[in-house]
Amino acid sequence: MNLHQLGFDNWFQEKLQNYDRNELNVARITAVNRDNYLIRNEKDEITAEVTGKMMFSAESNEDLPAVGDWVLVEYFDNHSHAIIHAILPRKSLLKRKIAGKKIDFQVIAANIDTAFIMQSLDSNFNLRRLERYLVMINESHIDPIILLSKSDLISTDELSAKISEIKIKTGDYKVMSFSSMIKTGLNEISEQIKSGSTYCLLGSSGVGKTTLLNLLLGSDEFFTREVRKKDNRGRHATARRQLIVLQNGGMVIDTPGMRELGNFGVETGIDETFDDILSLTKLCRFRNCTHTNETGCAVLAAVEKQELDAGRYNSYIKLRKESEYYEMSYYEKRKRDKQFGKMCKEVMKHKEKKGK
Repeated sequence: MNLHQLGFDNWFQEKLQNYDRNELNVARITAVNRDNYLIRNEKDEITAEVTGKMMFSAESNEDLPAVGDWVLVEYFDNHSHAIIHAILPRKSLLKRKIAGKKIDFQVIAANIDTAFIMQSLDSNFNLRRLERYLVMINESHIDPIILLSKSDLISTDELSAKISEIKIKTGDYKVMSFSSMIKTGLNEISEQIKSGSTYCLLGSSGVGKTTLLNLLLGSDEFFTREVRKKDNRGRHATARRQLIVLQNGGMVIDTPGMRELGNFGVETGIDETFDDILSLTKLCRFRNCTHTNETGCAVLAAVEKQELDAGRYNSYIKLRKESEYYEMSYYEKRKRDKQFGKMCKEVMKHKEKKGK
């Protein structure tokens, strides 16, 4: 399998010209473990580690390799192990706010062409959560496709109504339904996956991401768990993000389920996901309109006239405020960390001078 088949196209080839390669080779990150990485080259998949310089100079998770990254590596022990020296520029980087109260980014994967957002047609179906995924994906300039799993649970008319609701309330995205149980809609999904392109599966636990991946592979290669009957909630089956090459040459990154999905620094993603509201904001009387209580606000007027869904409006305002709050807190934290680091360096310099 050559690098082009692994997704190394002309865009990456051009970026490679800016590096002094010496004895370094190009490889792709296929999995991130706690202490090392898996990389894939033209011949094999082997373990790798980053240089000490890369590890200690990294200011955030974004400065370390992610699944899907292209990296420059040096091979050792007859190509059985490698050291990662550099990360090539990324076409796209999918990230979210880390779960919990801590305000930082969690990197999900890099260099994705298309993201499959999965929701199951049971109690998991949630338009507000879908909007959050779309904001994250649009911010990363990744093409979204919405997959509705477990279509065998509802009638054809109910399914059509769900798809219409999605298109009306979230935008005219491609929506596909399937059932892993009765094996319908799978061929249509397979046809979306092209050789040399990279896809990722996103969604909550229990929507059927790993089951779908097994079906696309044609074997039960990855472990799955049943949804809990008492609350219809999923349990994690996928423990880590990893890139899998399908028989047709397409590449899929499976990801652990996300029950908490926070975004920040996603102004572009919000504008693209809520482009109908963005169009209305240009008609507001005041340029700095917050669209919450101002006279002459075109957005509020559209909600009042029921031309804009109130739920969609509330989601837009909530996501915008959340993103702005987290972004402000994040940069304040980064500023404090830099000041602390600078103080530590000055203390060390002072100690060194006293020692002399």
